[in-house]
Amino acid sequence: MKFAFAVTLVGLIACGGPRQQDKDLKYPYPFLNPELDANKRAKDIVSRLTTEEKLLQLFNNAPAIKRLGIPAYNWWNEALHGVARAGKATVFPQAIGLAATFNEPLVHRMASIISDEARAKHHHFAKHDVRSIYTGLTFWSPNINIFRDPRWGRGQETYGEDPFLTGRMAVNFINGLQGDDPHYLKSIATAKHYAVHSGPEYTRHIDNFFVNDRDLHETYLPAFQMAVEEADVQSVMCAYNRFRDQPCCGSSFLLEKTLRDQFGFDGYVVTDCGAISDFYQQGKHHIVERPSQALGWALAAGTDLNCEESEAFLIDNIHEALKIGMVNEADINKSLVRLFKARIALGLFDPEGQVPFSQIPIEVVGQESHLAAADELSRQSLVLLKNDGVLPLSEGEKIAVIGPNADNIDVLLGNYNGQPVNAVTPLEGIKTRFGDNKVSYAVGSPLVPDVYANKEVLPAKVLFHKEGGKLISGLAAKYNKGLDVRKEPSMQRIDEKIDFLWQQNPITNKLEGSFAVEWDGILKPESSGLYQFDMYILYGEYEIYVDDVLVEDRFISLTKDIEYKFKVVFRIEPFWWGNTISPDVHLRWVNKSKAYRAEAMATAQQAEVIIFCGGISPRLEGEEMQLNIDGFSHGDRTHIDLPTVQRDLLKELKKLGKPIVMVNFSGSAVALNWENENLGAIVQAFYPGEATGTAIAQLIAGDFSPSGRLPITFYRSVDDLPDFSDYTMENRTYRYFDGEVLFPFGYGLSYSAFEYSKFTYPQKVNTGDSIEITVDVSNRGTMAAGEVVQLYLRHESATAPVPRLSLKRFQYLFLKPGETKEIKFTLSPKDMSFIGSDYLRQVEAGNISYHIGGGQPESFAEMRQIALVGDTKVLSK
Repeated sequence: MKFAFAVTLVGLIACGGPRQQDKDLKYPYPFLNPELDANKRAKDIVSRLTTEEKLLQLFNNAPAIKRLGIPAYNWWNEALHGVARAGKATVFPQAIGLAATFNEPLVHRMASIISDEARAKHHHFAKHDVRSIYTGLTFWSPNINIFRDPRWGRGQETYGEDPFLTGRMAVNFINGLQGDDPHYLKSIATAKHYAVHSGPEYTRHIDNFFVNDRDLHETYLPAFQMAVEEADVQSVMCAYNRFRDQPCCGSSFLLEKTLRDQFGFDGYVVTDCGAISDFYQQGKHHIVERPSQALGWALAAGTDLNCEESEAFLIDNIHEALKIGMVNEADINKSLVRLFKARIALGLFDPEGQVPFSQIPIEVVGQESHLAAADELSRQSLVLLKNDGVLPLSEGEKIAVIGPNADNIDVLLGNYNGQPVNAVTPLEGIKTRFGDNKVSYAVGSPLVPDVYANKEVLPAKVLFHKEGGKLISGLAAKYNKGLDVRKEPSMQRIDEKIDFLWQQNPITNKLEGSFAVEWDGILKPESSGLYQFDMYILYGEYEIYVDDVLVEDRFISLTKDIEYKFKVVFRIEPFWWGNTISPDVHLRWVNKSKAYRAEAMATAQQAEVIIFCGGISPRLEGEEMQLNIDGFSHGDRTHIDLPTVQRDLLKELKKLGKPIVMVNFSGSAVALNWENENLGAIVQAFYPGEATGTAIAQLIAGDFSPSGRLPITFYRSVDDLPDFSDYTMENRTYRYFDGEVLFPFGYGLSYSAFEYSKFTYPQKVNTGDSIEITVDVSNRGTMAAGEVVQLYLRHESATAPVPRLSLKRFQYLFLKPGETKEIKFTLSPKDMSFIGSDYLRQVEAGNISYHIGGGQPESFAEMRQIALVGDTKVLSK
């Protein structure tokens, strides 16, 4: 749906319309008149700006233009799987888990909930004149890059490896986020990162990728095209890397010829953060020498908005650059019109009473219906990979919950997340469902050596201060409005422990503001050992001192009942990618010296069944991280094996002869080869959101039948794959991989059984015609269950390279026992097309085969053939 900006004025037209004089009195400037076309309003704003004002509006942190009454606006906000980084919000499954649902209506419903919470938060902040980062309505989501290689740490943010699945998830997410009001956008979605971008993280600022047009248009661009053509996405983010020698944010081929001219995009383009600086900085692309050259290049190529740490483009003589044409004012004006049109479409210059979403109250954030939707999405995101009859568990069994992720909140949240409203870890969910008296727990091991997921908040019983020489519970806390803790404090008190989520600044009670805290006292451990400390925070910096020594993140030896001088300093202030809204501050520690494996074995001995919660975590895989250890490098993975320390523990647990259910948490594929051969059941959880524990416990108990399907291939080893930096699609993803996989794309088990029957389809069809295929799907089991019906297509006689198999349609459906539903799929000529040897998209005469079922065909022999007859039809260049 193309967005309609004009307001219908039935009453005014009937009266002959308002007089010009009345309009002038009512609206000081034409851009404030909601009766005018958005393009005219935007042009009016731009015409009134000075050159300096124009330049500053090209950056994400756009300052106020007070003389025109235009407030400041920060374009940067995140909503990957819930409103992020600005306090409490409903946290849904990470994007890769959303893709595992294969449920388009549910993803649309989720995105609509996210936009409700986004609107509520935005207007709440605006009423308090808070306009900092993560308070606006322009969201840099979804990430629709193709997860072509399991080593990519940010693959968790995507909808998987298939372009069609990615596109359908994107369309529903974008439509839900942007809304369907005929006059206003509810919020703005941003499809990212455009284009040919999926790792490695470590080299993303220097990479220069070349792929042929076939891979470009068959794999890397379809989801972006669907986002534009089917969802009218209003924003696109260009990627860091170069494509065919040109930076993506300076590629006229990508931005003008393809995105705007071919796809019909009419929104604005925003850079990934710092991407334009990469044009000129040493050690990055460094293809120009001056900031103004980078700015001029990007603007001319079609980039409108710059996310940057500072306005570094203005440090050289911008007026001289304009004078000689290095930067073109016409390009600046074009970009600014696009940007102000977006703000107008959001209703940001109109009376709140006229904007239908402005009255959504802050109380909707985390309301019961939103949490119920999070529950449903968590359940549907879980994929049952193996079940030898262990699941569902029988009521009353004694359960040992073992593993580093059993009580790890990180694996609920993934990355780019908000602060959950009601987070339930696997351990908590299993205890609630099966009963405290039936469940015992031991962590068993770290995630990887020296990386522990079982850090706990330091309890009040080990923290003291002295008064008159006596130990008194709690730490002496000095709060300061400034960042210098040596100054006279603004507030002093005793805090029993450091475990806070402040909804307001603790000193001023305002929604945001810088401050610092120094906690002083005594630490008296109850156990000896090697301890590691950290502060679990979203933003800010901290220091931890034991006996006046800065401990940082190293392990230190502490002795039971010894009194140690203890000091913690925390500071928070706004910075370019963070704000001071709802600071989240938790002082944690872990004792490395515990006999973790022995505890796990003793706990498992007393149980009848073992639930092992392992895998990896967002602290190991993610965006451009500093971590560099075995298996992980700068956010990416160097292999996909389960960490050895966990596999060794599983092998010991296996010797006990008890049933073992493994719940694997990861945002990417894990080579669970030994586990598949030796364990009774495996559940792939991805990062399932704040309802994780509840959903996992219900699946294990058999309260519902699992319906999740893999949106990625689980390979046996990265040794079977090309080099990570090789962007050709040969031997990558299910569409091109010819080897033996562990679990295929689209795979997932159920507690029920489904039958497919009564296939109807044409035996022969003309090359320019559509195909209609129907099938009956029946639930032959005893349990109501969801099923993901999948249609795959294969070209049998193509005259150019084509995928071995491609997903073309899917549908989630829910069937009661004995219930049958007819499913109808229609394939268009484009669905049957491919990029020919002359690099034109065409439908060619010959044989195609299709398969409909709950996953990929086990062999190509079971696919049904349709003959395409007639002349080759060229669809596009």
